[in-house]
Amino acid sequence: MTDAVSGLSAGLIMFGVLMALLVLRIHIGIAMFLVGAGGFALMQGGHWMPLLNSLKSLAYARLSNYDLAVIPLFMLMGQFATHGGLSRALFACLNNFVGHFRGGVAMAAVGACAAFGAICGSSLATAATMGQVALPELQRYRYSGALSTGALAAGGTLGILIPPSVPLVIYAMLTQESIGKLFVAAIIPGLMAMLGYMLVIRIVVARDPQAGPAGANPPLAVKLRSLIGVTPVMLVFLVVIVGIYDGWANPTEAASIGAAACGLLAITTGGMRMEGMVRSLLGTAQASAMILLVLLGADMLNAGLALTQMPAELASWIQHSGLSPLTVIFAILLIYLLLGCVMDSLAMILLTIPIFYPVVMGLDLWGMPAQDKSIWFGILALMVVEIGLVHPPIGMNIYIINKLAGGVPLRQTFIGVIPFLLSDLVRIVLLVFFPVISLFILHASGG
Repeated sequence: MTDAVSGLSAGLIMFGVLMALLVLRIHIGIAMFLVGAGGFALMQGGHWMPLLNSLKSLAYARLSNYDLAVIPLFMLMGQFATHGGLSRALFACLNNFVGHFRGGVAMAAVGACAAFGAICGSSLATAATMGQVALPELQRYRYSGALSTGALAAGGTLGILIPPSVPLVIYAMLTQESIGKLFVAAIIPGLMAMLGYMLVIRIVVARDPQAGPAGANPPLAVKLRSLIGVTPVMLVFLVVIVGIYDGWANPTEAASIGAAACGLLAITTGGMRMEGMVRSLLGTAQASAMILLVLLGADMLNAGLALTQMPAELASWIQHSGLSPLTVIFAILLIYLLLGCVMDSLAMILLTIPIFYPVVMGLDLWGMPAQDKSIWFGILALMVVEIGLVHPPIGMNIYIINKLAGGVPLRQTFIGVIPFLLSDLVRIVLLVFFPVISLFILHASGG
């Protein structure tokens, strides 16, 4: 019992030190590595040789994983879409169809964020890219600063919610879950998020018509031409998702096909030249290196936590605490919201899943089978994590969009995003009480 208590205490100390390092603005990957290494040595009685022996294989064990190749491939897919002009075609198409409604240009921006997220997998890239494309049009029609920047900041979160999603790939690797099933399970929640944001826009302009005036209504021929222009992009999304889920291509092969297809589309329809190709490759290398560094740091931290037995002790304590399963779930969600104030989505997934996953899998939630529970929790965690991108004080999407908007005060952007946060909270509550929302397509297809 003493060892369990001391191990739990050591685990809590490690988290305290980690938070202190983050406050000092130490990179999350380096902070996790230092804390994990210190905890590992501490639990070995202060001896460093076991740590050095562990380090011999730590990097190889992580980076030799074949499935990890899917991350730079999805990142390259998004880079081609970003630098190849595909974002402009997506926004133009949706704006042609809904821009003539009141608030329609903002709705088109949200829809374009969802469509771009289907080939990108990064919220920050989605927010930055769609902000550059949609903000000039929103400003041309004199949309309020709060609505235009709030809608784009919230819409950017669809980059990780609509598959393919890099955080979902990381979750799958940490939990040994199927990437294809997670991608399919995210489709309905992602569409719900998009429609929820559009409903928020509709409510805002109903209360204040000047916030989102109607745009132009082009001829039907123009609408059809723009629709034909984005059809190949949607086909890429279907090929990747269906290919992974149906099993005729593993995730790495499907991501390779998607990256190659996006590259060809960027060259043939988006006019991407050598400069864009170089920027895409460099952007992929930089983003992938950052993710791999965070992964290595998380592996070191998890190795230290494993020695403390903190995750197992915490799961055992919760199972015997008498707390209801829903109370535990909502406590975990609250912790995610608080962590969103100080760290990004990828760091939260890597830091918390090794601790929370055993806890959730030990709960009896409406008699859900283990795999259903695993997939449901992955989608739920992803939805809560993406809120961290639009709530203070970090809210990276807010700062990106506000900087692109120029003259819009930051306070207006924070006010503008509040209705979208309320939409997120409603969607999370629905998913908690109705897990079938994320599991419906899997069950309907026999998955």
